Amino acid sequence: MPPQVRVLPWLDPVIDHLGHDPRSRYVEHYWLGVLGPSTTWLLRRLADRLDLEPDGFDLHLVDTATSLGLGMKNGRHSPFMRAIDRSCQFGMARQHGDDELSVRRRMPHVTQGQLKRLPGPVQRAQADWQQPQLHSAGDDAQHKARRLALTLLELGEDVGAAERQLSTWRIEPAVAHQALEWAHSRHAEALAAAHPDPEAA
Repeated sequence: MPPQVRVLPWLDPVIDHLGHDPRSRYVEHYWLGVLGPSTTWLLRRLADRLDLEPDGFDLHLVDTATSLGLGMKNGRHSPFMRAIDRSCQFGMARQHGDDELSVRRRMPHVTQGQLKRLPGPVQRAQADWQQPQLHSAGDDAQHKARRLALTLLELGEDVGAAERQLSTWRIEPAVAHQALEWAHSRHAEALAAAHPDPEAA
């Protein structure tokens, strides 16, 4: 295990636009119970550093673990390394070999499945938080539905799961269907641009 890793920003235009700052109240209220305190504090610390060094920085593992009150004993199985692994498990970071880590600067909404594992009052608070964002009229409601649909597809949900998620957010079925058609097309275009077919050249 190297003494330090290179931390780089994970650039994601959708989540960077729609997501939540790791230091926000949303993350404290809803992601904390999913990720646990060690991983949440780690992501906040990395967000602080990326604000100061947006092109990336070298993270000294022992110093960072100590500053967070986490141990490095047992190496790869230490509390600090488990926090890094957990951030990757939940899609907040990605490891590239042993010495490089890309980290999201903003975090997505918790999924319905994650929310169901949280206490009832937290679930109700999430619903109350979500409603003002979803209950808009006309074009604004369609625009927000499209953004949410695209976010779900970018996070790896299939169309069926995304439609069910939009339904739990009380988006009208017709609006959700149109939003998913638009989002699926945009997502497919983005994938094609990122991975062009060499035979088409």
